[in-house]
Amino acid sequence: MWRKCSITAILLLFLQISFAQNNFSKVDDWMQNNLRQLGGRATLVIMKDGKIIYNKSENNLSPMQKMAIKYFAKKQGKDPNRALQNFSTTTKAPIASCSKWLSAALVMTFVDEGKLNLNDTVGKFLPVLSQHRKGNITIWECLSHLTAIDAGDLKESREIINESNTMDEAIEKIADQPMEGTPGKVFHYSSIGLQIAAAVIEKISGKDFKTLFKERIAIPCNMKNTDWGNGKIALAAGGAYSTPLDYIYFLQMILQDGNFNGKQILSKESIIKMQQDYTKNAKVTFSPNEAGSMDYGLGEWIMENGNERANVVTSPGLFGSFPWVDNQRKYAGFLFVFNIKNKGRYQLYTNLKSLVDNAIGSN
Repeated sequence: MWRKCSITAILLLFLQISFAQNNFSKVDDWMQNNLRQLGGRATLVIMKDGKIIYNKSENNLSPMQKMAIKYFAKKQGKDPNRALQNFSTTTKAPIASCSKWLSAALVMTFVDEGKLNLNDTVGKFLPVLSQHRKGNITIWECLSHLTAIDAGDLKESREIINESNTMDEAIEKIADQPMEGTPGKVFHYSSIGLQIAAAVIEKISGKDFKTLFKERIAIPCNMKNTDWGNGKIALAAGGAYSTPLDYIYFLQMILQDGNFNGKQILSKESIIKMQQDYTKNAKVTFSPNEAGSMDYGLGEWIMENGNERANVVTSPGLFGSFPWVDNQRKYAGFLFVFNIKNKGRYQLYTNLKSLVDNAIGSN
């Protein structure tokens, strides 16, 4: 009798595993069919109810992709062979604008503590901006790309910061940039606003941005392999290096209204504020093609609008990585890739999410 029950239990377990795998079979197909367009390597992690329910890595670099990766690595002074490593959940790589979500969350920890208000003006902390008639820009405008500072294209705005030796020098350069409208009314996606916010929290705390991130986000969220590189100052809008596992932990915290493994990292109120639309009526002077027609919250794009807050939020990066949180279906996903080519990327994102939604819905 016991043997029969055991065999039955094993068969049921096998069927359950097979059923779960079948649920994601179309996601598996998507990974394989789009691998070349994704850069030849990709890891996709899906988390729901505090557990990873899907974890898949595909690696098949073409000769041309290998050549491009080696060239990029040499240009940055890195080991080309190491740059060609297969992707997994523990692979560490630059995540570009996925960093914005991390930085905005860090700023919101100061809001939760009452040390900062989203309506505070930056001139209160950074007098050089007031001297250049930019002191009336608010913190929320910094986090939503509504500073109205003409930052040029993405490369130009990054160079302003990357070529600076100190945070103060970066802010002085930002202060010297022209305006292109009224703060709060012009949306220009760039590195400028988040860098100003980073400088503000450094002034408040007396600590550098990298230390603040480690203490307030990385350690509490068990992000053991996430940092901001070896540059003289952190590029708050795009300088983070992370792994799929680390970043899915961060998304778990966002999904759970600021709570990670029983510890409240951010308040639910702050999470909701980050996921509200701040740019709906703003004039757009620059927005990346991969953003489609999405509006913007605080450090993240609104992929699907809701009532009190967005149903779906995301913060894709220049190198192709695509994180998202679905508040309705209660899950988070992170597609980890490294690919400069962005043609058709927005459609790829939406197609992938639709397939994952269907798989989640059938569980």
